[in-house]
Formats: sequence, C-alpha cells, structure tokens
Amino acid sequence: MTLSNTQVSTHPFLKALYEDGYYPDHAVDRGKDILLRLCARIEAERPADLAALYVLTHAATEELNDLQDEDFDIETVAREELAGEFWFVSRAYGFADADVEELIAPRDW
Repeated sequence: MTLSNTQVSTHPFLKALYEDGYYPDHAVDRGKDILLRLCARIEAERPADLAALYVLTHAATEELNDLQDEDFDIETVAREELAGEFWFVSRAYGFADADVEELIAPRDW
C-alpha cells in the first residue's frame, strides 16, 4: 500500500510495542496494518470534517477490538500507544482539533 502523505509513510507505527518483548511481532504487525489501512482510507475518501474522520477511525478501532479478542492483549502500554497513533494520524491528515477519545470511542480496550 502506497501512502501519499510522507509524514505517515515514514512514521514508525507502534514502535514502542515492537521494542517491548511482551507483544508478539505478528500481533503488532496486524495492529500496524489496521492503522495503515486507516491512512489509506483517509487518503482515498478524504473526509471533509471530523464527523467523517470519526467514522473511519471508529471502523479501525472496531478492527482492533477484534484483534484483541484473537491474540493481542491491549493493556495500559498498548492502549496509550494506540491512542497516540490515532492522534498522530488525525494530525497528519489535517485534523489537529480531533478529540483522541472520540477517535477511539468504540474501543473495548
């Protein structure tokens, strides 16, 4: 997947989780893939406002909810890292006033 936003395409998504031996790389890879697909959707759909962005971030959050059920324990460190990544993505695509809690509102982690 090729992303046009260079800030996003060069970002080391979930770096802290890769560096922490508690998280298996294959699970972190799946989380990273969800975030990259979110970026691709933002680039493809170009949400016009925060409400449209939240629809996309909520879908990605639901995917992460499913990932947690399968093989990824999303505890305190992972929660903070994931929330930070959603916030990074929103800012990288021009939504500096996005509310991080709303970006990930449907989370169950």
